[in-house]
Amino acid sequence: MATIADISVAASINILSAFAFFVAFAVLRIQPINDRVYFPKWYLKGLRSSPLQSGAFVHKFVNLDFHSYLRFLNWMPAAMRMPEPELIDHAGLDSAVYLRIYLTGLKIFVPIAVIAFTVMVPVNWTNSTLEHSNLTFSNIDKLSISNIPHGSKRFWTHIVMAYVFTFWTCYVLKREYETITSMRLQFIASEHRRPDQFTVLVRNVPPDPDESVSELVEHFFMVNHPDHYLTHQVVYNANKLSELVNEKKNNQNWLDYHQLKYARNQSRRPTSKSGYLGFWGKTVDAINFYTSEIERLSKEIAAERLKIDNNAKHIMPAAFVSFKTRWGAAVCAQTQQSRNPTLWLTEWAPEPRDVYWNNLAIPYVSLTIRRLVIAVAFFFLTFCFMIPIAFVQSLANVEGIEKALPFLKPIIEKKVIKGFIQGFLPGIALKIFLIFLPSILMLMSKFEGFSSISALERRSATRYYIFQFINVFLGSIITGTAFQQLNNFIHQSPNEIPKTIGVSIPMKATFFITYIMVDGWAGVAGEILRLRPLIIYHLKNFFVVKTETDREEAMNPGSLGFNTGEPQIQLYFLLGLVYAVVSPILLPFIVIFFGLAYIVYRHQIMNVYNQEYESAAAFWPDVHGRIIIALIVSQLLLLGLLSTKDASQSTPFLITLPVLTICFDRYCKGRYEPAFVRYPLQQAMMKDILDRTREPNVNLKDYLRSAYIHPVFKAGDDYENNLVSEDEEQEPTLVPTKRQSRRTTPFSSKYSGSSQSFPYEVDQNLQP
Repeated sequence: MATIADISVAASINILSAFAFFVAFAVLRIQPINDRVYFPKWYLKGLRSSPLQSGAFVHKFVNLDFHSYLRFLNWMPAAMRMPEPELIDHAGLDSAVYLRIYLTGLKIFVPIAVIAFTVMVPVNWTNSTLEHSNLTFSNIDKLSISNIPHGSKRFWTHIVMAYVFTFWTCYVLKREYETITSMRLQFIASEHRRPDQFTVLVRNVPPDPDESVSELVEHFFMVNHPDHYLTHQVVYNANKLSELVNEKKNNQNWLDYHQLKYARNQSRRPTSKSGYLGFWGKTVDAINFYTSEIERLSKEIAAERLKIDNNAKHIMPAAFVSFKTRWGAAVCAQTQQSRNPTLWLTEWAPEPRDVYWNNLAIPYVSLTIRRLVIAVAFFFLTFCFMIPIAFVQSLANVEGIEKALPFLKPIIEKKVIKGFIQGFLPGIALKIFLIFLPSILMLMSKFEGFSSISALERRSATRYYIFQFINVFLGSIITGTAFQQLNNFIHQSPNEIPKTIGVSIPMKATFFITYIMVDGWAGVAGEILRLRPLIIYHLKNFFVVKTETDREEAMNPGSLGFNTGEPQIQLYFLLGLVYAVVSPILLPFIVIFFGLAYIVYRHQIMNVYNQEYESAAAFWPDVHGRIIIALIVSQLLLLGLLSTKDASQSTPFLITLPVLTICFDRYCKGRYEPAFVRYPLQQAMMKDILDRTREPNVNLKDYLRSAYIHPVFKAGDDYENNLVSEDEEQEPTLVPTKRQSRRTTPFSSKYSGSSQSFPYEVDQNLQP
């Protein structure tokens, strides 16, 4: 069992680690040679010039202004100076709202921590229950609810505080939901024209023997949306072409590297292996080899492009359909298009840079099967992961190491080593075990077939949160209880075991304190150092970079990483809400995490991260929902804990608390969530009227025509022109049709050239 001394050792280690990271960052960030690593966002915006281009030679690489070293923490107040509206213009609403998650944590837990230490800590401390028990405990545990005797009236304090903390949390959540809803609507109303505001993604287009997918889509929307349809772009299966383009780009990078190497030393031609990544195979002349590889890939790319252009099998039954107005797009995206609800499925198109093109090539009918397979795989991943986590944590303590490696016992028993193991090792062991989990979960989300990066990240974040809840939170409590109290379980009657578990749950606060310090304090401080991007940038700068364009490409600003960051934040919400009543000693560590993370990520968003997409804070309902889940879990755990403490008279008063919380959540869903899933027609019409007033002559069709063309096609302008509509200047007033059936429209097709008219009767597959 970790003691106060052990926690002090762990705290000292993590504080020193965080301080070392901050000092290293403060020194590295002011060196001119690292300017692109720590301020890439300003370079991408064209608002910062490289300090390497002017001044003396030494000044280009090393900062000789010694006064700047004395102000090594001035980045903290600088990160707080930019007001929120300016931050939204600078980094986007997603980034600003992501920061508000940390701010919400501070708003919730600072008052709770003050109240808990003022009211609850004295109530818990002024007892001697643990001292007269046979349980293993520390002085920290005396601050928890475990130190309250069974049947004590002092439990009324915990019940009242549970109500206070719940009402305060709900109040903060309501205010935040209201504020962010207003921010989202204002952002959508005030932002500039974007292609996704006028475009819907149409999937599961029914096959037709007489018309191509492109003709069928134009036909359908000209019939059913005659006043608003503008243009469309069918979806191509260009995954193989994309692989070829990426392979060519990679070979081009190697060719540039070897050419630069040869230019520096022309006495010897560079060589390389002809095998995978140049690690094995026949030794060849590197420049000639990569030149021939690029020529071969160029021919394959041209052939693959021609195949896609001429083979209908590469056209998927899906399309991006654009409308003349936002109002028309909103009506289409939010209504059922066909009387068969499985056909002509529409949804808002993702922002062009948010589209995950590989998954658009997945047939829609296979998505349900894919998601079922992944659900089963995730179930086994989650519960099978408990075994290694339990094993590692059983070894990550003094008793476990002494049992596995008895010859280390004399070293382990030293005070400093023992404090390090008990107060630091369990947290770092768990952290290491979770390193590869986000990548696995993201692969699962990609296999499911989501069509946007934001959807992939939100699904991956949901699974990461579930995994952490089961393995990190519940798993740590269950395995920790079993290992710590095994002797007591063996020597007591079965009726006493639930009471032992009830008392042992708050004792795991010491483990979670170490985890918060390792993952929260030192982890957040390590985030600002950007050690990995720093090393990679300088390696590329030395071996690959030849021009300023190459140097810009070598920068890796990264992004927020919602799929990993948000679930990790939610774990701290869960720990804080669960232990606020059970063991308040955890709260100061959580408050420090939220405060430190808010400052660090504000700095990173201002200067480093370049967000891949903008969803206008569409993720906030997920954030709100997970905090509500944490609140309900805390209430249920407290209810179960008090049931083992002979508090039968006071326990029933907790039953209404989850009910009230669920009612509050349903109110928020009905009041605020629609703004995140639907676009009000009133606002769409207002925005359209403003656009027509300000820019009456804008060519919207020209603006939207190439917005949703696959990125690999945009490399060649000639090919791009072949993919879009051939008759660019013509307004879409004609409905294309090649059907042999006479149940069609009275308009001719610009594809077939037919001018014959027939009595108007919409085909059965096209009926709205």
